[in-house]
Amino acid sequence: MTGPKMWQVYCFPLCPFSRKVRLVLSEKGVSYELRREYPWSPSEGFHQLNPAGATPVVRWEEKNQTLVDSQAICEFFEETTEKSPLILGTAIARAEIRRLAALFDQSFFRDVTAPLMHEKMTKRVVLRQSPDSGQLRSAMRLAHEHLDYIDWLTDTRRWLAGAQLSLADFAAAAQISVADYLGGIDWNGHEGAHGWYRVIKSRPSFRPLLTEKMEGIPAPSHYADVNA
Repeated sequence: MTGPKMWQVYCFPLCPFSRKVRLVLSEKGVSYELRREYPWSPSEGFHQLNPAGATPVVRWEEKNQTLVDSQAICEFFEETTEKSPLILGTAIARAEIRRLAALFDQSFFRDVTAPLMHEKMTKRVVLRQSPDSGQLRSAMRLAHEHLDYIDWLTDTRRWLAGAQLSLADFAAAAQISVADYLGGIDWNGHEGAHGWYRVIKSRPSFRPLLTEKMEGIPAPSHYADVNA
């Protein structure tokens, strides 16, 4: 018996790194199917695909190819798929794209997305505990600082890394979308960042993210509104 003849993305709805990969695959026109996987309760065999037990994992069973780590996955498809290049331009321009992608993957995730996920997702779904309001306030305060930086970038550039849409935009939007789902984004005072996000949010590649729900955690009413 042969495996499915397309890529499979192992992820759960509020994994920001999986969202980043899915946005890239959709922008590049790469077909894939979703496999729901919760790292805190992995299915049998998931650790064989990624011993670290983290999502996303991208797998083509028929070709016996497995990819892990969102940046490595995105770089793979950038190198193997000509459509819609997302790490583009001069060497300096490509370095800036990678710098910003790392900034959002690391700093925004550490400061904002991770604490929101822990307090509003992990505690609710896994630990059955109440969130810590102090941790939530801290995450939202740091979110404002990151949005200030996006405001500055959008004041000086058409897109976050320069004149063209790039992986930096999707890395940032993936993190922000999870924080927004969890009610951790306040756009007041961030007109530049909000305008940029609404444009990203209205792209066809983003639509599946706006309709997907995390079990037991309802999204705010504005979440799926591309004008909000």
